[in-house]
Amino acid sequence: MDIQLEKQEIIEQLLQTNDESLIASIKSLLTKDKKDFWEELSPEEKEGIEEGIEDFKNGNTTSWDDFIINYL
Repeated sequence: MDIQLEKQEIIEQLLQTNDESLIASIKSLLTKDKKDFWEELSPEEKEGIEEGIEDFKNGNTTSWDDFIINYL
């Protein structure tokens, strides 16, 4: 893979798009500081993760097979 060629192809695609959300997403990826993802989670998401960790610590888990059978 030629990295310079890959970058050029991405630049060409970016120049051709008018999709503002795509441009914003790319800009965010390129300018985003290395932050701890935890700080970007909502309180509800953090609570859910913490509950999951506690469940795991307490042995409250489900096997993959049981999950497939019971939840899908």
